[in-house]
Amino acid sequence: MVLVVRTDLGMTSGKIAAQHATLACYKALMKKNPNLVRFWELTGQAKIALKATSEEQLLELEAIAKSLNLCARSIQDAGRTQVDAGSRTVLGIGPAPVALVNQVTGKLKLL
Repeated sequence: MVLVVRTDLGMTSGKIAAQHATLACYKALMKKNPNLVRFWELTGQAKIALKATSEEQLLELEAIAKSLNLCARSIQDAGRTQVDAGSRTVLGIGPAPVALVNQVTGKLKLL
């Protein structure tokens, strides 16, 4: 599972941790492909956090992930704390095979 975080918003680590893109992916895949979720759970539930620089980049990555038939969910913030309402803050991708996820996120840096 990958969480791609916009670094241009200046969110604190606590705010980043509270984002729920990975949960959105988990819920979606529990309905669509529970066997994949079980495999992910049995193999350590890996989660990687990566950097994105803009909302446009998040949208581009989301489109690429979906074109590869990966579960991808971006989150628009409610705007109650650190960022403006409607700001797209994070993108969750997966869980999925590493090779497929790397086609989408392989050039991003770790958060």
